[in-house]
Amino acid sequence: MAALLNIAGLKAGYGPIRVLHGIDIVIEEAGITALLGANGAGKTTLLRAVSGMIERSGEIHFMGRRIDRAAPEDIARMGIAHVPEGRGTFLSLTVEENLRIGAYARRDRAAVANDFARAYLYFPVLHERRSQQAGTLSGGEQQMLAIARALMLRPRLLVLDEPSFGLGPYVVAEIFRIMAAVRQAEGVGILLVEQNATLALELADHAYLLETGRVVMSGSASEFQRNEQVRRSYLGY
Repeated sequence: MAALLNIAGLKAGYGPIRVLHGIDIVIEEAGITALLGANGAGKTTLLRAVSGMIERSGEIHFMGRRIDRAAPEDIARMGIAHVPEGRGTFLSLTVEENLRIGAYARRDRAAVANDFARAYLYFPVLHERRSQQAGTLSGGEQQMLAIARALMLRPRLLVLDEPSFGLGPYVVAEIFRIMAAVRQAEGVGILLVEQNATLALELADHAYLLETGRVVMSGSASEFQRNEQVRRSYLGY
């Protein structure tokens, strides 16, 4: 399977503070890759570097095109949609207005209307709430809205930072089910940071373990699930 995203020698940080120290990662077309690691390992920093939100060095190729010098808005137009931790929902706008903002980078306006129907098909509750202010939604509904808004970009890669944070088990299970369906139906790749390592590995094909800004382990999700150190440290058994 061809590489969708290829990261080589990635270094990144905040001002003088270096967080990532030469990261190498490959995500395949339509693949789901989980990033595991303790708080402070550099997972969110890696997602921000991919999306062009922070200073970085090294090489990042997306669909064969180098993007490590591109601005965030250009990276979004190329097909990388980022759902940050905390969702980033525009609370004072309606559900439908939030979705429309998700399509801001697209030029195929005629197809955008069809994608509203597509988003509501994945998330029927959002159709029921389409005229409601996003700030009045539940936490789970806001997370669904954040993912639906990202899908309005028609991405080739969905970058998700802690999608289960603060949500109940039923809502989390539904969101992960929808992510699997999106990958299956549309071939969207997913780069996932998720503290619930058990859930992440059930969804993912491949995983990387980060410690202090370095990759210390990589392999298939099933290899991670069988690894004794990973089980003890991250899976709780």
